[in-house]
Amino acid sequence: MKIGYSFWGFLGPGVVDTPDGGRSHRRPLVDALAGLGHRLVFLQADRDRLEAGDALGHAFDAGLPDLDALFLEWRWPIPGRNTTACGSPGHACDLHRQEELLRHYTVGRRTPTVIWDKDRRLPATDPWRRHPGVAVCEAALEPTSGAVSILFPADDDRLDRAAPQTLATADRPLPLLYVGNQYDRDEEFDRYFAPAAAVFPHAVAGKWPDNGRWPGVTFLGRLGFPAAMELYGKALATVLLLPKRYAQAGQMTQRIFEAVLGGCLPFCPAEVRYAERLVPEPLLVHDGADVTRALRRLHAIAGTPAHARLLADCLGRLEPFRLSTQVRTLDTLLTSLVGAGAAR
Repeated sequence: MKIGYSFWGFLGPGVVDTPDGGRSHRRPLVDALAGLGHRLVFLQADRDRLEAGDALGHAFDAGLPDLDALFLEWRWPIPGRNTTACGSPGHACDLHRQEELLRHYTVGRRTPTVIWDKDRRLPATDPWRRHPGVAVCEAALEPTSGAVSILFPADDDRLDRAAPQTLATADRPLPLLYVGNQYDRDEEFDRYFAPAAAVFPHAVAGKWPDNGRWPGVTFLGRLGFPAAMELYGKALATVLLLPKRYAQAGQMTQRIFEAVLGGCLPFCPAEVRYAERLVPEPLLVHDGADVTRALRRLHAIAGTPAHARLLADCLGRLEPFRLSTQVRTLDTLLTSLVGAGAAR
């Protein structure tokens, strides 16, 4: 089928000065859908070409082409950025374009539509959740009632090639790392990361504009996507910091497989729903003192078979994120919606 895909981000490494958590998993998802025989056309701006200067050869369309289905990575109002007038300084047109697509396809042409609410911004009472021909997906182990679980996909080839012993014996000069932006994570950073950062050499890569309350923490600022991923290969451990709306639904971000595939062990706050399914017991933590104690234990076994076994356990727990599983779910959902639309 011909699928119109709306996303606000990049298929390649993109540019440094912008948030986009999809860079590790969007391109594999696109390639897997194409591998099933679907034709994809991208309906937002070609930011790879316009901002990063990367001509990747994919089909972008600023118009309203004929489609069999519409697939949206959900966008929400961000005051001062996408709620301003088109053409005004700093304006991003992702929200306006999404509104146009929903108006034309979902409402006007009754095009089967999948909304992937990756940031948990679509309220449980939102009318789109009850709109005929619309399915809502969430990247959560416990999605909102009526929504379908499509987790952030981890590439099958990378999962299959990962070698725990090789990862365990790599040189890891950095004990503690966090890769990600500040958004809605201050309380979790205070509780879990900052106390351990006061004890161990560490680094934080990402946009943390309001970091004055942590004068002893080493903030690197934003790094390019490849450079940020390389840091995982130099770090012993990270902490999986989630906004409360993610933690309550068991929505783990792509950071878990970015870290583990780089050989960086992930501590997970025990308060995260289904945390015990995401990481082995030695990596469950309740506070910063727990992180500090656990990191000391990891430092003592670094490079040993015990370290490799822990990494192997973490890799095994990534199976629910496997790309082929997520694409199969999405393909089944799209096929069902299109079939139901044809029958109406």
